[in-house]
Amino acid sequence: MNKFARIVRNNKVAVALGSLLVGGAPAFAVGPDFSTLTAAVDFGTVVTAVLAIAALMMLPKVAGWGARKVLGFIRG
Repeated sequence: MNKFARIVRNNKVAVALGSLLVGGAPAFAVGPDFSTLTAAVDFGTVVTAVLAIAALMMLPKVAGWGARKVLGFIRG
């Protein structure tokens, strides 16, 4: 087996930390700026739409659960 491959296999954590320290520092310096994209979206409207869709998806399940409970009460 290759000596380098054996070192990497036996020291996975050290190799991972070393690669983060060497190559990862510039990546963490400045993140992407999404302010122009997020400023154009009204999150109040988005949240309302998501909650309305979730309510529509739950309505048949709740109605079925209620119908089973009522039929269970009638049957005894």
